[in-house]
Amino acid sequence: MALKKTTILASAAILSMALVNSAKANTNNVESKILKEASTLNPKVLQLAEKAFYCASKRGVVNKNFLTIIDYSQPSTKKRLWVIDMAKAKIKFNELVAHGQGSGDNVPTKFSDTTNSHESSLGVFVTKNTYIGHNGLSLRMDGLEPGVNSHALQRDVVFHGADYVSEAAAESQGRIGRSWGCPALARDQAKETINTIQGGSLVFAYYPDSSWLKKSSFLSCS
Repeated sequence: MALKKTTILASAAILSMALVNSAKANTNNVESKILKEASTLNPKVLQLAEKAFYCASKRGVVNKNFLTIIDYSQPSTKKRLWVIDMAKAKIKFNELVAHGQGSGDNVPTKFSDTTNSHESSLGVFVTKNTYIGHNGLSLRMDGLEPGVNSHALQRDVVFHGADYVSEAAAESQGRIGRSWGCPALARDQAKETINTIQGGSLVFAYYPDSSWLKKSSFLSCS
């Protein structure tokens, strides 16, 4: 009887290891496909974003296969926003995106969740509904990390189009224009992007902030 129990436990352990290895192999395959299309996307940032995506999916937070990554460690003159179709492991969009006036000049260095700070927020968000505001079609986001971005809705941190986000602006002034904390997009690209990611997709806004990286529950999901 003891031998049979030991055999069952051993078989279960082997099966568990096989599932873990299979999941790792699938994740590595997805990453390699994405990075082939996105040469400027930092592999470490992609890995963190994937962790957050799968954790949020496991918790039932998201209901769409699109993952939006914003890498605020890159300058505003670079296309530092990627929308990824995780089901197909394909880059859907790669665009310029603005940061808040309070966060810095071409490369942001300050982030907060404080009202009227005009700073961008880091962390994990889920997209909500669209509306027509003074910037035209806009998309609300709900910040999922208390103390990091959970005031996003009341601060009106939203995706919207803006004329100051353009390659022409980047060339003429050494940076694109800055928002009041919103991840503003180029006017001619905003509508398609917003309509694609609205209604329950994940947004991962990155900067190498050690405090956030250590305490984010979405990056330490079991």
